[in-house]
Amino acid sequence: MSTGDPWIAVDWGTTRLRAWRMDGAALRDSSASDLGMGGLHRDEFEPALRALIDGWRVSSAPLDVVACGMVGSRQGWVEAPYRAVPCRPVATEPVRAAAQDPALRVWVVCGLRQDSPPDVMRGEETQIAGFLGLNPEFDGVLCLPGTHTKWAQISAGEVVSFLTFMTGELFAALQGHTVLRHSLDAPGWDDDAFDAAVADGLAYPQKLAARLFGLRAGHLLQGNAPAVTRARLSGQLIGAELAAARPYWLGLPVAVVGSGDQAAAYMRALSNQGLSTVLADADAMTRAGLIRARALLKEPTS
Repeated sequence: MSTGDPWIAVDWGTTRLRAWRMDGAALRDSSASDLGMGGLHRDEFEPALRALIDGWRVSSAPLDVVACGMVGSRQGWVEAPYRAVPCRPVATEPVRAAAQDPALRVWVVCGLRQDSPPDVMRGEETQIAGFLGLNPEFDGVLCLPGTHTKWAQISAGEVVSFLTFMTGELFAALQGHTVLRHSLDAPGWDDDAFDAAVADGLAYPQKLAARLFGLRAGHLLQGNAPAVTRARLSGQLIGAELAAARPYWLGLPVAVVGSGDQAAAYMRALSNQGLSTVLADADAMTRAGLIRARALLKEPTS
């Protein structure tokens, strides 16, 4: 297997499937679909992948596909075991997934586990591996915003411990399925409202439930715009998260691995605490981590 061979890098989460056509470490093309693993039965994974990448296949030669994320969960294409921390984020050969097409060799990256307190990650370990491959001397903390935001302590190239927050999922649930939806019926954002809410959530995390209902009351009694309410909702949740994650960021180098508005919100919240935080693009880190995972593959015997 040559490092310059064509292959496919895949990030397959619960709601999204993203693929990149690679020549060695060079990106040639990308594609995505809404066929996340959460909506698929086991026998539907291969057809979903083929529908996305068949246009990239120019010969019948075997093609490696290296995937990370929830595709390796118990409900995924193949269950890839968790590796216990402390450990390097990607250090063992990915698990082979059975494919009907003999020209596809599909591999899935293992996740990480922490036994005390219990926690797991799938997909983020690949982003961490990509970041450390590009920043091998980094010792500190990585914040990986998402539906389930991860905070990972990094030392000597290993993930020492990590902590997961359901902040993104809570925001979506509160915005779409609680009384707050009536106060968030228009788009918009207010930076000052976000900053104030982060400070309040960080100072008084025990008051989170009351503060959340106060958002509805502020809309009814004070006419607060949806932009203000949305920013305050995000700020309260992130502020409470920062309070709980304080041992992971206080006085330590921190890098945020993410993209878009969510990563920008975390960057702003951390900057307001006086941290000089660097931002690394999530997709680029995922690809870099998948490149490292592919390098662990053994040459096929047939």
